[in-house]
Amino acid sequence: MHDLFPQEKTVADEVHIPIASEADILTARKRGRELAEKLGFWSVEKTFIAMAISELALNILQYAGQGEIVLSIAERGDGTQGILIIARDRGPGITDVEQAMQKGYGLSGAKRLVDEFEIRSEPGKGTTVILKKWVR
Repeated sequence: MHDLFPQEKTVADEVHIPIASEADILTARKRGRELAEKLGFWSVEKTFIAMAISELALNILQYAGQGEIVLSIAERGDGTQGILIIARDRGPGITDVEQAMQKGYGLSGAKRLVDEFEIRSEPGKGTTVILKKWVR
């Protein structure tokens, strides 16, 4: 398989973690927890963030084979900070997003763990899921 997301890198305050194996899920979880710690999330919120990252990364492996998780700091106009998690792949895409959001598919679990959730998918071109969780 061609390496579309070859190595972990940091670009302009973003950490890009390639997802191509189960070990990569652990790396993404760890990096997410580290950023959540830096932002001042409570312990249970750090766990929710790690769980959401796991769900997204597992979906990448199951349905696309490989992709990436991108982590960065989000900021609202009022100065509130949070974590921005982007999961993207160039897999087959999701033909029925509504069905994919049903309980048991992973995406619904990730959505319940964060404050904002957006999904963009195009059959044959891949999927991007954007999550935000704000520090309270």
